Amino acid sequence: MLSLIPSFGSAALTLIAFVAALSVIVFVHEYGHYIVGRWSGIHAEVFSLGFGPVLWSRMDKRGTRWQLAALPFGGYVKFLGDSNAASGKDAEAISRLAPEEQRHTMHGAPLWARAATVAAGPMANFLFSTLVFLVFAMAWGVPTTAPVVGAVKPMPAFADSLQAGDRITALAGTETPDLAAFIAAAQTLPPAPSAEYAIERDGNALTVQGPYPFPPVVDGVQPQSAAMDAGIQVGDVVTQIDGAPIWAFEQLRSAIGASEGQTVTLTVWRNGATQELDLTPRRADLPTADGGFETRWLIGLTGGLVIEPETRTPNPWEALKLGVSQTWALITTTLSGLWHMVTGAISTCNLQGPIGIAETSADAASQGGASFVWFIAMLSTAVGLMNLFPIPVLDGGHLVFHAWEAVTGHPPTERALRVLMTLGLSILLTLMLFAIGNDLLFCA
Repeated sequence: MLSLIPSFGSAALTLIAFVAALSVIVFVHEYGHYIVGRWSGIHAEVFSLGFGPVLWSRMDKRGTRWQLAALPFGGYVKFLGDSNAASGKDAEAISRLAPEEQRHTMHGAPLWARAATVAAGPMANFLFSTLVFLVFAMAWGVPTTAPVVGAVKPMPAFADSLQAGDRITALAGTETPDLAAFIAAAQTLPPAPSAEYAIERDGNALTVQGPYPFPPVVDGVQPQSAAMDAGIQVGDVVTQIDGAPIWAFEQLRSAIGASEGQTVTLTVWRNGATQELDLTPRRADLPTADGGFETRWLIGLTGGLVIEPETRTPNPWEALKLGVSQTWALITTTLSGLWHMVTGAISTCNLQGPIGIAETSADAASQGGASFVWFIAMLSTAVGLMNLFPIPVLDGGHLVFHAWEAVTGHPPTERALRVLMTLGLSILLTLMLFAIGNDLLFCA
């Protein structure tokens, strides 16, 4: 399927990418509820991926019906004693059960079992994201501390100046005993057409002229960006901006930032050929190191070193820590962004609705399977976090009800639950309509 996505101009292919991403995330979330509920002694009657008419179903040996439904925009686990997919209480059905059978319902299980089952959905989303990031860390490796070239990004006019296996001993006269020293030296160099590298190659000391250490090479293209719309690809080299030559990614960043949103013309080198592309920068709110945000003009490109440093495979514990830190960074950045939107510090256009997410899914898929899987992991974290918000109807709202029960010794009354659930549904629908408005009207 992913091989079809590069031609994602079709709405059908955009929908395919969105449904594929959403289905994975929903399955992970609902499986979290299911498996912890099962471990806690709560019986699941139905595990459904999708809503509406059932297309396929199978009953397993534990008495759970697994099914695929026609509307693939969500899913649910219906436990014994539930009146609906939202785990409403079917009091009449529960009253017909024997006391020992009532223990296997969501409403008759101990408080700890109910709370654990509810919390397991968002936690499964976080765990899935962490495992994906862990696998990527293991597959891609992490840089070694030595300034050794693992690979060189293709650049015009610098063929074979640096080669895989070269050890960089100095940059522009500054010694580079390790990778950190090389990066520090590179950051002090002013933009220039070339830089002098002292290297060790096959036991010989050499001095070569190579590209500026942080060249305007495209390492990444952000989904839903001006660069993505213009067709810029990873590996492209920006050689000119509005006819003026550049040698450093910082020159590109500065020029775009100074454009104030005016269209710029980029001259792009790709596989030996050049082409000119017109791009109009877009305003974006970016997180800063101090936890705040800054508004900048962007075209959606990321860059890095001209070399790809030699890498090593991290051990499982190190990869796990990298996965956890990546997931935690996404959580904290999302919460910070939401807070800054609520306080008016940044634009509410940062809130995407389903249409924007669908388009981003297609953009991510168009960049390849790895990019698409990474996007799914990021979206999984967002879905897990959203479900923990203390809004009735969401898992976080149910956890608040369980906390109330733990403190007072009894759950909220049925009348209070109905009122709160209606209020929660109203809040969610309002947010959904606002986000769709962003996608179609206010921020399109």
